[in-house]
Amino acid sequence: MDIDDLLTPEAVIARLKVGSKKQALQELARKAAQITGLGERAIFDVLLERERLGTTGVGNGIAIPHGKLAELDRIVGVFARLDRPIDFDAIDERPVDLLFLLLAPESAGADHLKALARVSRLFRDRATCEKLRGTDRGEALFAILTSQTAAPPSA
Repeated sequence: MDIDDLLTPEAVIARLKVGSKKQALQELARKAAQITGLGERAIFDVLLERERLGTTGVGNGIAIPHGKLAELDRIVGVFARLDRPIDFDAIDERPVDLLFLLLAPESAGADHLKALARVSRLFRDRATCEKLRGTDRGEALFAILTSQTAAPPSA
């Protein structure tokens, strides 16, 4: 599974202006609703429910909020680069400025986990994160995110 299987250029938010975790999740839900045609509130509720189980702030300024919705027919991603970092209750307690939302169908099972692993692997690469933080142009962000597609999976 590659990033360009999950993400379209329209699903990249280059300069998201939010002041809180809740606001960030609301804006991601709004963008995901536009892309999927599903209800913004249903998406937001799924994200909030997942955050109650434990933070999706994985450290190093990165969060990967995710959830499952029965109405979805494919795995969908939304990427946002924040205008300024926010507190996201991350595991390393550092503020977050890069978010990758993943939504999957209820039936996705292993594919959902593969998508999460693929996104995690992408963000483990410090050079990629630096490039993402170094531009606020949507098309450049999309190119950086999807250029990793051809990279061999790390062991």
